[in-house]
Amino acid sequence: MKEAVIGIDIGGTFTKYGVIDREGNCMAESFTNTTTHYNFDDYLKDLYDAIEKNMQFLKGQVEIKGVGIGAPNGNYYAGTIENAVNLNWRGIIPVSEKMKKYYPGLTIALTNDANAAAIGEMVFGGAKDMKDFIVITLGTGLGSGIVVNGDLVYGQDGFAGELGHINAHLNGRDCGCGRKGCLEAYASASGIRRTVFWLLAERMIDSELREVNFNDLTAKMISEAALRGDKIALEAFDYTGWILGSKLADTVAHNSPEAIFLLGGLANSRELIINPTKKYMEENLLPIYRNKVKILLSSLPDMNAGVLGAGALAWNELRRL
Repeated sequence: MKEAVIGIDIGGTFTKYGVIDREGNCMAESFTNTTTHYNFDDYLKDLYDAIEKNMQFLKGQVEIKGVGIGAPNGNYYAGTIENAVNLNWRGIIPVSEKMKKYYPGLTIALTNDANAAAIGEMVFGGAKDMKDFIVITLGTGLGSGIVVNGDLVYGQDGFAGELGHINAHLNGRDCGCGRKGCLEAYASASGIRRTVFWLLAERMIDSELREVNFNDLTAKMISEAALRGDKIALEAFDYTGWILGSKLADTVAHNSPEAIFLLGGLANSRELIINPTKKYMEENLLPIYRNKVKILLSSLPDMNAGVLGAGALAWNELRRL
């Protein structure tokens, strides 16, 4: 019988899940809606039922050894989700403890979604042979997972490595966390949308993006406009890369990684975001670090990177036993 784990990626809108073997193959996968549940216990029961139903065709073929969970504000040490602003459940949610009701005796591990992506990159992706690297998730916000000497950095409380909330602009844009000027308010899919509308107000040049309402604008639309030579879109990517690259230069001084992997919606613009980020990072690096740190696209498939990362977390925990 083949051994596998369940990987669960809890997002603000959808929860994705899959059955992952040791090689990173996703043997079954699907998703459920996160937003329809305001009671976590009801959510967890419906999630378990959905996973069991989706796994029916694997009965007798697969032995589940553990469960890995990636979630916003996930605390690895406590197995809790703590005060996540984009989920319906407030306060501290003891996820791992409650999950044991459905998977008694199994190894259950939880961390935040960006940390899970970093573990996924290390176990199944482009960082297999690296001990020092960073994964940056450029989605609606900016998440990060930092690996030093082969171990994920959690800090003393489980919340280390929140690069999305380092200050990028003193008294700058409002951030969803309640502070001002955070990196994710600039270097994220939502951040580049805000940059486009700021540039549209500042510049008199023509742009196809002037015809798009703010709520309809997406990072993909900005990317496509940039590829067509739209000057506002191109300047938005340059500005985003300037802020991201300069802040990554600060991060390199802290832990000198071999590579920085970009993942998520904004990273799908590929060279449009990689080239300016690399340029401005190099310009701002201390000379001893220059031309040593690679900026790479994640090799995890974007559609199920969170599920693979959560599965990798479970396999990582099982290897420690």
